[in-house]
Amino acid sequence: MSNTLVNYDGSITTTPQQLVHPKSVEEIQALLRDPKTYPSPVRAKGSYHSLTPCASSDGTIVDMTGMAQVIEIDATKKTFTAQAGLQFIEASKALREQGLQFMTNIEIGNMTLGAAACCHSKDALDGIEFGQVSSYVTKIKWVTPDGNLAEASEADSLDELRYVRSSYGLCGIVYEVTFRIKPIEALHFTYLPRPVDELTDAEVGNLLDTSEGLVCWTVGRTCVFQQRKRVDDPGIFGSLLSAARRRLWNFGDAHVAHFIDQFLTHKPLRDAVQAGGFDVTNFLYSTLHLFGGITLLAPDKTIDYRDTPRSARYAFTFWAFPRDQWLTTLRAYLDFTDQHFKATGFRCNMPLGAYHIRRDTNSILSYTYDQEIFSIDPIHASTDDTAWHDFLKKFNDFAFERNGIPLLNQSPFVERKHVEAAYGQRWTDFAQWVRTKDPQGRMLNPFFADLLPK
Repeated sequence: MSNTLVNYDGSITTTPQQLVHPKSVEEIQALLRDPKTYPSPVRAKGSYHSLTPCASSDGTIVDMTGMAQVIEIDATKKTFTAQAGLQFIEASKALREQGLQFMTNIEIGNMTLGAAACCHSKDALDGIEFGQVSSYVTKIKWVTPDGNLAEASEADSLDELRYVRSSYGLCGIVYEVTFRIKPIEALHFTYLPRPVDELTDAEVGNLLDTSEGLVCWTVGRTCVFQQRKRVDDPGIFGSLLSAARRRLWNFGDAHVAHFIDQFLTHKPLRDAVQAGGFDVTNFLYSTLHLFGGITLLAPDKTIDYRDTPRSARYAFTFWAFPRDQWLTTLRAYLDFTDQHFKATGFRCNMPLGAYHIRRDTNSILSYTYDQEIFSIDPIHASTDDTAWHDFLKKFNDFAFERNGIPLLNQSPFVERKHVEAAYGQRWTDFAQWVRTKDPQGRMLNPFFADLLPK
């Protein structure tokens, strides 16, 4: 049976010599102690939703989805403990049965808890305090590269935990995690359309300062600021609105964008239809603004993509920028995409996302360690990966020149110069820590070997 694995959007393929599905910690220990049977590099894998080869290996891949049990929900201490292979969407359901939720409910519900605990994540419409899921992890247990057991917690080893929270499995394989939780909340989302060319830095700053949470969707030259606030009850239409929203994310925009790119081969017609699609999207946002937005329960923000057909899947990239330079960078980005479209005929076929994430020093590689950020996230439903990947590489150059910060699992084609410039001394400190935890390079795949300093 082939061991070939393909990530969610189909952009990454890997074929390890060994693909292992452990059911216990002891099995993980045994395989890490047996490099002859289970060759390096050893990488743990969850849902393989990452857009970079951070989980890839031609040696051994450990599929953690067989370890997906809820261990404890402590409503008094407000903590949730589970095995690392449990998906966020399933964990959220278990919490919801007891009227509880995660502090930060990310959109991609198929991220496993192990990945959420030790990899980059983002959410601007929940958490209020922190938009990175790992910041609410209070304890992590893992198997070290030589097969021993280790753990770090806020109570006993906070400095170590700050490294493990962004370790990407380079210190071993995470098998159990504990998160802070809270009572379930209802959220109301409003939508404010604003022409990009009319925006001022003062207006953007005021939106950031006065919003509990904020995402900006840019369609053409129109920004739509999606703001959240907590409310007492989702109302009688909350479940219906949630279902409609899930349907849109799973089968809506991306499916239409795929169809247009794949079947409308006459370029002027395709461009006109895409422009018409953007007009429809802006009309939808304007309608939401007119009717005051939508209300739903916070866990309903999380989407289950397991049954999403290939024709309705999309990819993206994420680069974080200092909030004070965001508007200037956004306008430069829109000019960049216009020039790229004139030169190549390619443009992203879905709205541009932008996440506001507050300053957060809870992990060594936090992308908001020094300051809060507002991101730029091109999103695209690809039918031509060559054109999409060429755009991503050029966008990386654009972002790098403007002090952008990439994510190791969500910024395709990230390079060492990008991370060295973005994370500075913290990247060097992280590399030294990795070497102390795994001096033989048992967990070090080519992706990280290329990024870490020699």
